[in-house]
Amino acid sequence: MMTELEQYYNKFNEEKRLDSRHGRVEYITSMKYIHDYLDEEKQAKILDIGAGTGRYSVALANEGYDVTAVELVKHNLGLLKAKGSSVKAYQGNALNLKRFEDNTFDVTLLFGPMYHLFTFEDKLKALTEAKRVTKAGGVILVAYVMNEYSILTYGFKEKHILECVRDKRISEDFKCLSQTSDLYDYVRLEQINELDEAAGLERIKIISPDGPANYMRQVLNSLTEEEFEMFIKYHLSTCERQDLIGAAAHTLDILRKQ
Repeated sequence: MMTELEQYYNKFNEEKRLDSRHGRVEYITSMKYIHDYLDEEKQAKILDIGAGTGRYSVALANEGYDVTAVELVKHNLGLLKAKGSSVKAYQGNALNLKRFEDNTFDVTLLFGPMYHLFTFEDKLKALTEAKRVTKAGGVILVAYVMNEYSILTYGFKEKHILECVRDKRISEDFKCLSQTSDLYDYVRLEQINELDEAAGLERIKIISPDGPANYMRQVLNSLTEEEFEMFIKYHLSTCERQDLIGAAAHTLDILRKQ
């Protein structure tokens, strides 16, 4: 029997999301920062954990990198394999990467799993597994969905805030109290900091891959291509600003294994 998460991703079109204007902001930014830690000689070995349909892993493999992908959902894995790239793709779980030996990869991407893990212990397990299979000195890029984005959009913009308070789905200080049936878990920066400390990982930097883009979907869609290119330029100039990160839809935590 398929899990709720598998049923969700059987219907959710991640390819289409990343092709949208707000999705392109996230994709362009994430790829820019991935490339900051890749060698020009294309010698780096990359692991994409929670690879989805392979938007990142296939693109990186097509550039000439040695890419391995792990994906939980069979539907997504089938779409990834159908692209006919050189990606070595396996079904697997971010909590258990026993297929891979310690210190194997130069760059590890953990872009989807943290969205769907609901306890500190499970998030830490995914992070420590990513650390284990990454080489000493290697880089791990970890994506999260952010608490304030959920409160502002689902809570206030979509007018669910009163029912969420009534049903105790948020705390008194407006922290989302997600259940597994919600499919997504939302975090604040202090929770990410606690995970990094517990995992013994050194932060290189933390950025927002999408900034205000998800709040501005209709505005972005109305821009000319030249205006949209200017928005990308603006976003790339501000995505490392710490005063803007916590309210974005996503963060990208860039870590080094000592």
